Amino acid sequence: MELVEQTAYLWPSSEFPPVHLCLFEDANVPHLYPLVLTRTAGDLRVGARTLIERQKGAFPHAGWSISARKEVADVTAQEHPDALVNKLPNDGQGVLFVNQCWLVRGGEFLEAVHAAVGSSNPKAWALGDTLVAGWHPSPPTDATSRPIAELFENPVVIGESEATLISRLWHLVGDIDGRIERDLLDSEGLGQHGGTIHSSVILAHPEHIHVAHDATIRPGAILNAEDGPIHVGSEAVVEEGTILRGPVYLGPRSVVHAGTRLQVVSAGPFCKLGGEIQGSIIHSYSNKAHDGYLGDSYLGRWCNLGADTNTSNLKNDYSEVTLYDAVERDFLRTGSQFIGLVMGDHSKCSINTMFNTGTVVGVFCNLFGSGFPPRYLPSFSWGAADTPYKLDKALQVAEAVMARRGMKLTKAESALLTRLYAGEYSEKRL
Repeated sequence: MELVEQTAYLWPSSEFPPVHLCLFEDANVPHLYPLVLTRTAGDLRVGARTLIERQKGAFPHAGWSISARKEVADVTAQEHPDALVNKLPNDGQGVLFVNQCWLVRGGEFLEAVHAAVGSSNPKAWALGDTLVAGWHPSPPTDATSRPIAELFENPVVIGESEATLISRLWHLVGDIDGRIERDLLDSEGLGQHGGTIHSSVILAHPEHIHVAHDATIRPGAILNAEDGPIHVGSEAVVEEGTILRGPVYLGPRSVVHAGTRLQVVSAGPFCKLGGEIQGSIIHSYSNKAHDGYLGDSYLGRWCNLGADTNTSNLKNDYSEVTLYDAVERDFLRTGSQFIGLVMGDHSKCSINTMFNTGTVVGVFCNLFGSGFPPRYLPSFSWGAADTPYKLDKALQVAEAVMARRGMKLTKAESALLTRLYAGEYSEKRL
């Protein structure tokens, strides 16, 4: 990722002892299916950064570990080759445990966690019954084989105003503008405009715009940072006549096609964007490249929306949106009036697909047919009916799609998807 890691909360190394950072998952993670069926929770993008990128930036560390579900351990190790996965170092040093779902921000609570490091006694904090963070001077080396919360007795109970946990799908599509803005304002590079920028391009509030040294902005594009900063990443391309209204994060090698309108959007590496996109996160390697509307939505990796796909993000009666929850196996109230589509990795839809307000699509779905698909589609759905997508065909398509980006489906990814198809997760067909 191009952004310089957040520096506002870093400890001066001369004042604080080395610390090992362990990022753990909690019992609420299954509520984030299908997006975490293929990754550890901390690898969810929540703005310009992922949860883990925020956490690593806020807590300087001499080494780090990830405590993840066994189902995603191998793909997590692949994603983070510099981390220990499901183990701690055996050198006897203290460990700072941080919940992967904690949306780290500055403030008194973060300062309190910083101050606890190095203490000879354990100290922890919980939001309700959920552990948020804890310092332990000498945890057992097998601590990651059990719930991390068992290491701490009587944690300090904090309120929602002190810490935010991403524990439900709808939490991912809330406050996107604030999260992108905070990430970009905490980074370096705003006001720097490198790359190839055509003379006809309009940069409104250029002090809040960063264009990487090898990015390209083509004729007639408008980048307006009046309402929030804009970041155009390395080798990204913004084509003719495009309008970007901040806050917007455009990851490395992503392409915004001619005439596209983006407002409050975070798109990770290697995305292709077109039409109108608003209030949405596109994790990485996904395409919404054609005309059509995507609003208040979240797409995982390797998704593809066919031409003229449209999502509804507001009900006709303006009432509260409900969203399918994998744990409850039911649609739950979200407290939000605006939620569009949540789509898991490797899912795709045909041209002219229409998604109803608050639709959840699992991983590896191939959707087509007339009318609106159901508001919940289990993983490996074929068409709009309850027909399974054949595993060998799904893997063959994944290999072809990834090859277009010069990547391969690894053994770890293939094994995970095969287990998922076979129903080895506690939630069948998610």
